[in-house]
Amino acid sequence: MNEVKIYTTPYCSFCHMAKEYFKSKNIAYEEYDVSKDVVRREEIVKETGQMAVPIIKINGKVIIGFNKSKINELLGIK
Repeated sequence: MNEVKIYTTPYCSFCHMAKEYFKSKNIAYEEYDVSKDVVRREEIVKETGQMAVPIIKINGKVIIGFNKSKINELLGIK
């Protein structure tokens, strides 16, 4: 089973697109709203050096932004 985490904000359209994509593929994910969760925000900024969202982690590998082809590659979706 894949471990998928997504770091988002409520007003990010790419975050909404990523979550809708995961739902359309029946992919379970954990969501962290970094506009409210300061600990998660600091954690992901320290790890990636990025403040942009979405940041998606699939099995520990980081994707900055909604990159469908990279998501498919890491999840083995054709």
